[in-house]
Amino acid sequence: MNADAFIHLPDLRGRVTHPEQSLLRLTPEMFAMWEQRARAAGWPANWRLPDDVIEASRLALLGDHGSGDDLWIYSYGSLMWDPGFHFAEVRLADVEGYQRRFTLRIDLGRGSRDYPALMLSLEKQQGCCRGLAFRIAAADVHTESAILWRREMLRGGYAPALVPMTTPQGPITALAFVSNTAHPSYVGELPFAETAATIASGKGVLGTNREYLVQLATQLEALEIHDAYVAQLYASIDASAIG
Repeated sequence: MNADAFIHLPDLRGRVTHPEQSLLRLTPEMFAMWEQRARAAGWPANWRLPDDVIEASRLALLGDHGSGDDLWIYSYGSLMWDPGFHFAEVRLADVEGYQRRFTLRIDLGRGSRDYPALMLSLEKQQGCCRGLAFRIAAADVHTESAILWRREMLRGGYAPALVPMTTPQGPITALAFVSNTAHPSYVGELPFAETAATIASGKGVLGTNREYLVQLATQLEALEIHDAYVAQLYASIDASAIG
Protein backbone atom coordinates (compact mmCIF):
# COMPACT_ATOMS: atom_id res chain seq x y z
CA MET A 1 0.00 0.00 0.00
CA ASN A 2 1.90 3.05 -1.26
CA ALA A 3 1.03 6.71 -1.69
CA ASP A 4 -0.12 6.14 -5.27
CA ALA A 5 -2.96 3.99 -3.96
CA PHE A 6 -4.64 7.20 -2.75
CA ILE A 7 -4.16 9.21 -5.92
CA HIS A 8 -7.93 9.69 -6.33
CA LEU A 9 -8.61 10.26 -2.61
CA PRO A 10 -5.47 11.82 -1.08
CA ASP A 11 -7.27 12.90 2.12
CA LEU A 12 -8.13 9.28 2.82
CA ARG A 13 -4.48 8.31 3.29
CA GLY A 14 -4.46 9.04 7.02
CA ARG A 15 -7.90 7.56 7.60
CA VAL A 16 -7.21 3.96 6.60
CA THR A 17 -5.43 1.50 8.90
CA HIS A 18 -2.31 0.04 7.30
CA PRO A 19 -2.89 -3.70 6.71
CA GLU A 20 0.17 -4.70 8.71
CA GLN A 21 -1.19 -2.78 11.71
CA SER A 22 -4.69 -4.26 11.48
CA LEU A 23 -5.94 -6.78 14.04
CA LEU A 24 -8.42 -7.83 11.37
CA ARG A 25 -5.80 -8.88 8.84
CA LEU A 26 -6.58 -12.54 9.32
CA THR A 27 -3.40 -14.23 8.26
CA PRO A 28 -3.14 -17.82 9.50
CA GLU A 29 -1.08 -16.53 12.46
CA MET A 30 -3.61 -13.83 13.41
CA PHE A 31 -6.44 -16.29 12.89
CA ALA A 32 -4.78 -18.69 15.32
CA MET A 33 -4.59 -15.93 17.92
CA TRP A 34 -8.31 -15.19 17.59
CA GLU A 35 -9.05 -18.90 17.75
CA GLN A 36 -7.14 -19.12 21.04
CA ARG A 37 -9.03 -16.12 22.44
CA ALA A 38 -12.34 -17.65 21.42
CA ARG A 39 -11.58 -20.91 23.18
CA ALA A 40 -10.37 -19.05 26.29
CA ALA A 41 -13.63 -17.10 26.32
CA GLY A 42 -15.58 -20.37 26.32
CA TRP A 43 -16.92 -20.21 22.78
CA PRO A 44 -17.86 -23.65 21.40
CA ALA A 45 -15.69 -25.47 18.88
CA ASN A 46 -18.19 -24.66 16.13
CA TRP A 47 -18.15 -20.91 16.79
CA ARG A 48 -16.93 -20.43 13.21
CA LEU A 49 -16.99 -22.28 9.93
CA PRO A 50 -14.19 -24.82 9.33
CA ASP A 51 -11.20 -23.61 7.33
CA ASP A 52 -11.98 -25.85 4.37
CA VAL A 53 -15.56 -24.56 4.16
CA ILE A 54 -14.39 -20.94 4.20
CA GLU A 55 -11.80 -21.63 1.50
CA ALA A 56 -14.25 -23.62 -0.61
CA SER A 57 -16.66 -20.68 -0.66
CA ARG A 58 -13.84 -18.40 -1.81
CA LEU A 59 -12.78 -20.73 -4.58
CA ALA A 60 -16.40 -21.18 -5.68
CA LEU A 61 -16.46 -17.50 -6.61
CA LEU A 62 -12.82 -16.69 -7.33
CA GLY A 63 -11.32 -20.03 -8.32
CA ASP A 64 -11.46 -19.10 -12.01
CA HIS A 65 -10.12 -15.58 -11.45
CA GLY A 66 -7.46 -14.94 -14.07
CA SER A 67 -3.89 -14.86 -12.77
CA GLY A 68 -3.25 -11.63 -14.64
CA ASP A 69 -6.40 -9.84 -13.48
CA ASP A 70 -6.70 -7.39 -10.60
CA LEU A 71 -9.63 -7.71 -8.18
CA TRP A 72 -11.79 -4.89 -6.88
CA ILE A 73 -13.26 -5.13 -3.36
CA TYR A 74 -16.33 -3.04 -2.51
CA SER A 75 -16.45 -1.66 1.02
CA TYR A 76 -19.43 -0.07 2.74
CA GLY A 77 -18.66 -0.62 6.44
CA SER A 78 -15.50 -1.31 8.46
CA LEU A 79 -13.50 -2.15 5.32
CA MET A 80 -13.64 1.58 4.55
CA TRP A 81 -11.27 2.37 7.43
CA ASP A 82 -9.68 -1.00 8.19
CA PRO A 83 -9.59 -3.17 5.05
CA GLY A 84 -6.91 -5.49 6.42
CA PHE A 85 -5.59 -6.35 2.93
CA HIS A 86 -2.97 -4.75 0.71
CA PHE A 87 -4.35 -2.72 -2.19
CA ALA A 88 -2.97 -0.77 -5.12
CA GLU A 89 -5.77 1.78 -5.61
CA VAL A 90 -8.92 3.07 -3.95
CA ARG A 91 -11.86 4.92 -5.50
CA LEU A 92 -15.32 6.11 -4.54
CA ALA A 93 -17.85 3.60 -5.88
CA ASP A 94 -21.63 3.55 -6.34
CA VAL A 95 -23.67 0.36 -6.48
CA GLU A 96 -27.25 0.66 -7.68
CA GLY A 97 -30.07 -1.31 -6.08
CA TYR A 98 -28.40 -1.73 -2.68
CA GLN A 99 -28.41 0.04 0.69
CA ARG A 100 -26.49 -0.24 3.97
CA ARG A 101 -28.57 -1.75 6.74
CA PHE A 102 -27.87 -3.27 10.17
CA THR A 103 -29.52 -6.63 9.55
CA LEU A 104 -27.27 -9.28 11.15
CA ARG A 105 -27.57 -9.95 14.89
CA ILE A 106 -24.23 -11.06 16.33
CA ASP A 107 -22.89 -12.28 19.66
CA LEU A 108 -19.22 -12.07 18.66
CA GLY A 109 -16.90 -9.20 17.80
CA ARG A 110 -18.83 -6.12 18.88
CA GLY A 111 -21.58 -8.22 20.44
CA SER A 112 -21.88 -10.92 23.09
CA ARG A 113 -24.51 -13.30 24.44
CA ASP A 114 -25.56 -10.79 27.08
CA TYR A 115 -25.18 -7.74 24.87
CA PRO A 116 -25.87 -8.71 21.24
CA ALA A 117 -25.05 -6.28 18.47
CA LEU A 118 -26.13 -5.63 14.91
CA MET A 119 -23.71 -6.00 12.02
CA LEU A 120 -23.91 -3.93 8.88
CA SER A 121 -24.82 -5.65 5.63
CA LEU A 122 -25.61 -4.73 2.04
CA GLU A 123 -29.30 -5.14 1.30
CA LYS A 124 -30.99 -5.26 -2.07
CA GLN A 125 -33.15 -2.15 -1.91
CA GLN A 126 -34.13 0.68 -4.18
CA GLY A 127 -31.55 3.43 -4.39
CA CYS A 128 -27.78 3.63 -4.48
CA CYS A 129 -25.08 2.86 -1.93
CA ARG A 130 -21.87 4.86 -2.12
CA GLY A 131 -18.75 3.35 -0.61
CA LEU A 132 -15.15 2.62 -1.54
CA ALA A 133 -13.64 0.18 -4.01
CA PHE A 134 -10.13 -1.13 -3.31
CA ARG A 135 -8.11 -2.70 -6.10
CA ILE A 136 -5.92 -5.70 -5.23
CA ALA A 137 -3.08 -6.17 -7.71
CA ALA A 138 -3.25 -9.35 -9.76
CA ALA A 139 -0.20 -10.94 -8.16
CA ASP A 140 -1.73 -10.55 -4.70
CA VAL A 141 -5.34 -11.51 -5.42
CA HIS A 142 -5.45 -15.02 -4.02
CA THR A 143 -3.26 -14.32 -0.98
CA GLU A 144 -5.11 -11.16 0.00
CA SER A 145 -8.62 -12.43 -0.82
CA ALA A 146 -8.00 -15.51 1.38
CA ILE A 147 -7.14 -13.18 4.28
CA LEU A 148 -10.26 -11.11 3.63
CA TRP A 149 -12.44 -14.21 3.28
CA ARG A 150 -11.50 -15.46 6.76
CA ARG A 151 -12.75 -12.17 8.16
CA GLU A 152 -15.95 -11.68 6.19
CA MET A 153 -17.02 -15.32 5.89
CA LEU A 154 -16.06 -16.45 9.38
CA ARG A 155 -19.62 -17.58 10.08
CA GLY A 156 -21.08 -17.42 6.58
CA GLY A 157 -23.22 -14.38 7.27
CA TYR A 158 -22.73 -12.91 3.81
CA ALA A 159 -23.35 -13.97 0.24
CA PRO A 160 -20.26 -12.81 -1.71
CA ALA A 161 -20.98 -11.70 -5.25
CA LEU A 162 -19.32 -9.90 -8.14
CA VAL A 163 -21.35 -6.74 -8.64
CA PRO A 164 -21.14 -4.08 -11.37
CA MET A 165 -20.72 -0.53 -10.11
CA THR A 166 -19.61 2.91 -11.17
CA THR A 167 -16.66 5.03 -10.08
CA PRO A 168 -15.59 8.55 -11.09
CA GLN A 169 -12.80 6.90 -13.08
CA GLY A 170 -15.09 4.47 -14.92
CA PRO A 171 -17.22 1.33 -14.43
CA ILE A 172 -15.86 -1.70 -12.59
CA THR A 173 -17.05 -5.06 -11.27
CA ALA A 174 -16.19 -5.63 -7.62
CA LEU A 175 -16.50 -8.32 -5.00
CA ALA A 176 -19.18 -7.32 -2.51
CA PHE A 177 -20.32 -9.10 0.64
CA VAL A 178 -24.09 -8.79 0.44
CA SER A 179 -26.74 -10.08 2.85
CA ASN A 180 -27.24 -13.80 3.22
CA THR A 181 -30.94 -13.80 4.05
CA ALA A 182 -30.89 -17.56 4.75
CA HIS A 183 -28.33 -17.26 7.56
CA PRO A 184 -29.59 -17.83 11.14
CA SER A 185 -28.12 -14.46 12.22
CA TYR A 186 -30.10 -12.56 9.60
CA VAL A 187 -32.93 -10.55 11.19
CA GLY A 188 -33.73 -8.17 8.35
CA GLU A 189 -34.35 -4.48 8.84
CA LEU A 190 -35.76 -4.08 12.34
CA PRO A 191 -37.88 -1.15 13.50
CA PHE A 192 -35.69 1.93 13.82
CA ALA A 193 -36.06 2.22 17.61
CA GLU A 194 -35.04 -1.42 18.10
CA THR A 195 -32.06 -1.03 15.80
CA ALA A 196 -30.87 2.07 17.66
CA ALA A 197 -31.36 0.48 21.09
CA THR A 198 -29.42 -2.65 20.11
CA ILE A 199 -26.54 -0.61 18.71
CA ALA A 200 -26.51 1.52 21.86
CA SER A 201 -26.15 -1.52 24.15
CA GLY A 202 -24.18 -4.05 22.08
CA LYS A 203 -20.61 -4.81 23.16
CA GLY A 204 -18.03 -7.56 22.82
CA VAL A 205 -14.32 -8.35 22.60
CA LEU A 206 -13.75 -5.94 19.70
CA GLY A 207 -15.50 -3.05 21.45
CA THR A 208 -19.00 -1.62 21.38
CA ASN A 209 -21.58 -1.52 18.63
CA ARG A 210 -21.91 2.22 19.31
CA GLU A 211 -18.20 2.75 18.55
CA TYR A 212 -18.65 0.97 15.23
CA LEU A 213 -21.52 3.29 14.27
CA VAL A 214 -19.45 6.34 15.26
CA GLN A 215 -16.54 5.14 13.11
CA LEU A 216 -18.90 4.50 10.20
CA ALA A 217 -20.60 7.89 10.42
CA THR A 218 -17.28 9.69 10.84
CA GLN A 219 -15.71 8.00 7.81
CA LEU A 220 -18.77 8.69 5.65
CA GLU A 221 -18.67 12.33 6.69
CA ALA A 222 -14.97 12.59 5.86
CA LEU A 223 -15.68 11.14 2.42
CA GLU A 224 -18.66 13.49 1.98
CA ILE A 225 -20.96 10.51 1.57
CA HIS A 226 -24.48 11.20 2.76
CA ASP A 227 -26.36 8.14 3.99
CA ALA A 228 -29.68 9.17 5.56
CA TYR A 229 -30.10 5.84 7.39
CA VAL A 230 -26.68 6.02 9.05
CA ALA A 231 -27.04 9.73 9.81
CA GLN A 232 -30.39 9.15 11.54
CA LEU A 233 -29.00 6.29 13.62
CA TYR A 234 -25.93 8.32 14.54
CA ALA A 235 -28.07 11.30 15.61
CA SER A 236 -30.25 8.99 17.70
CA ILE A 237 -27.30 7.30 19.42
CA ASP A 238 -25.61 10.66 20.01
CA ALA A 239 -28.77 12.07 21.53
CA SER A 240 -29.18 9.07 23.83
CA ALA A 241 -25.57 9.43 25.00
CA ILE A 242 -26.15 13.10 25.86
CA GLY A 243 -29.42 12.28 27.56
